[in-house]
Amino acid sequence: MSIRPVKSIIQSQPTIEGAGVKLRRAFGFGNTGDFDPFLLLDDFRNEHPQDYLAGFPWHPHRGIETITYVLRGTVQHGDSLGNRGAMGPGDVQWMTAGSGILHQEMPKGDEAGR
Repeated sequence: MSIRPVKSIIQSQPTIEGAGVKLRRAFGFGNTGDFDPFLLLDDFRNEHPQDYLAGFPWHPHRGIETITYVLRGTVQHGDSLGNRGAMGPGDVQWMTAGSGILHQEMPKGDEAGR
């Protein structure tokens, strides 16, 4: 196994996604060449519920896989195949969109409302 050196350190940029969720995007503004096969990397840690509770309502994906890793709080997931569930701290969801799927992810915060 070979060790690959770090080429660069990226500063994430603030952006808005979904229904107005304020997040930070490390990459995914069309600059994905060095990150193939990844398309984007977002972090929406936030202490202000108004910045994220509108979440990511129903939207389509096709031909990609999405990975959601929850650090804190809860995220409700639902999809057009009838899957429903809640993800909590340390949970990972890996969704394969295949030829197409609709899904939503709705952050709910933690016990303190953050």
